[in-house]
Amino acid sequence: MKKHVCMFAVFSVCILALGIWAALYGQNNQDNQDNVVPGSYLTTITNANTGAFASRSVITLHADHTLTVIDSNQEGGAFPPFSSQQGAWATRPSGRVVARIINWRFPFATEGSARQDYNFTTVKTNQVSGTITLTFFPPNGNPLDGGGTVAGNFNFTGTKMTVP
Repeated sequence: MKKHVCMFAVFSVCILALGIWAALYGQNNQDNQDNVVPGSYLTTITNANTGAFASRSVITLHADHTLTVIDSNQEGGAFPPFSSQQGAWATRPSGRVVARIINWRFPFATEGSARQDYNFTTVKTNQVSGTITLTFFPPNGNPLDGGGTVAGNFNFTGTKMTVP
């Protein structure tokens, strides 16, 4: 009889431990950003200071933590033309998503490169929002270091793209 009680106690502890683990790290836990982030989002970007429309973009967060962005203002406008943007994203312990992308300003010989640092303040199944800091670098500058000249701060909001 004691053997059965002991086995039942061990079994109960294992089930309890599994239940706690599932509650903390389960697939459907909305605090676990890795389960809801990957996908493409159609975004609207506005100037953080004035609220004026800046551009539209498609941000794609890939499951391997790479990131690609195509922006409607790449052809130039107020700035020289830009290339498509590529980079990486990560989830912070706070649950927030951050990303960094690099792109080239044309003509590169005189314009250099640009870095955009994204801070996602909202990442839900179908929506994203946050801020972008745009920093310019000369042709001999390193866009991976802390230098450069901040060229603007922007806000973005977006909706996940789906296939009907």
